[in-house]
Amino acid sequence: MTLGLALKRGFLGRCPACGEGHLFRAFVKVADHCECCGEVFRHHRADDFPAYLVIVLVGHVVVPLVMWVEIAYSPSYWLHAALWGPLILAMALGLLQPIKGAVVALQWQTGMHGFAAAKLARS
Repeated sequence: MTLGLALKRGFLGRCPACGEGHLFRAFVKVADHCECCGEVFRHHRADDFPAYLVIVLVGHVVVPLVMWVEIAYSPSYWLHAALWGPLILAMALGLLQPIKGAVVALQWQTGMHGFAAAKLARS
């Protein structure tokens, strides 16, 4: 199992171990275990890290676009709000689950927190 494959599976919301089961039981609630292979996920400690990553990614995409539109066209503030508010909301909500899945998969692959025993069992 490579780190890249585990991250891809986590990003897609799949079990990083088998790639078949679901990683999430709700929007951002990680399942206790994989329904296919039984891998336990309750050890994860993603905490606020996925949200920080989403903020950084969305900010690095949206801020240059806002600046470019402001410099090139100078639209009114209500137009800025109408353009960027929905884009920011859609990007943030759209990226939150995949980024959290990748963070959990990273923890699983590297044996962080309670995943150390699972990593030893895979070795």
